[in-house]
Amino acid sequence: METRKHLFYGAALLTILFWGTAYTLIGYIVAYVSPAWIVAVRTTIAAIVLTIYALLRGHKFPSLRDKVWQWYAFMGFIGLALPFYLNARGQVYVESGLTAILAGVMPLITIVLAHFFVKDEHLSWRKAIGFLIGFAGIVFLFLPMPLKWDLVETWRSQGLILLTAICYGSTTIIAKRAPETPASIGAAMMLLAASLMSLIWALSTGTPEVMPPQSAIIAMILLALGGTGISQILYLRIIKIKGPSYIAKMVYLVPIFSIISGIIFLNEPFSWRSITALGIIFVGLFISQMGKRV
Repeated sequence: METRKHLFYGAALLTILFWGTAYTLIGYIVAYVSPAWIVAVRTTIAAIVLTIYALLRGHKFPSLRDKVWQWYAFMGFIGLALPFYLNARGQVYVESGLTAILAGVMPLITIVLAHFFVKDEHLSWRKAIGFLIGFAGIVFLFLPMPLKWDLVETWRSQGLILLTAICYGSTTIIAKRAPETPASIGAAMMLLAASLMSLIWALSTGTPEVMPPQSAIIAMILLALGGTGISQILYLRIIKIKGPSYIAKMVYLVPIFSIISGIIFLNEPFSWRSITALGIIFVGLFISQMGKRV
């Protein structure tokens, strides 16, 4: 029993690490590869690897007529293809640490969505106050310095990244309500659907004219295997065991990993503004989760 508990927390920590470093990898890759092709390549590689993994484990995919495909295909779009593209587009102009903070408001969005779609997770006054405080942290990121009646210069790109948080929050709720499916099969189904959609979109934008450098290719492979494939299996497994609220708690740590990773590997500047906004968001999340058991 104790071993299983340690394995679970190890899987949770590994997922946080994969998610945090994914923003750093994208921040590097986007200088050489278009957002559409980043998504197409990362989802395709991950889909192939996870399909082979699921089959080797002896699992069988459901019939294409089975409605479970509709659930996981939709999750593949709303939880992978769409937010991956929005995130990559946003990271053309936004550093990886700030990206993780913006995407990290997913728990706040999950809290609101869970009120309507998850039994016994109603929106209390404490959760509402926490949400408002967290939202204030996001507003702080959008304010220019020094203060004036204009939005920050990269507000459009930041807005795209903020939309990814809505996508991830929605997917967390849908995953909890989806038909029971082995995590490896569910992840493979999501990635197969996301890969097909992403490839169609990428091809419509045209094929790349120049091969990216070897370092970018290696980064793409790492992103596909860790931040896309393995993390997706762990994510579905964790959410089935603990539910959306536990995933929300895990996301607290993602921006911290991403900020540190961005400073070390991308030479991104340390920003007190980002740290302050992250602190405000954390306060909101803490208040919203007070009284709940981990």
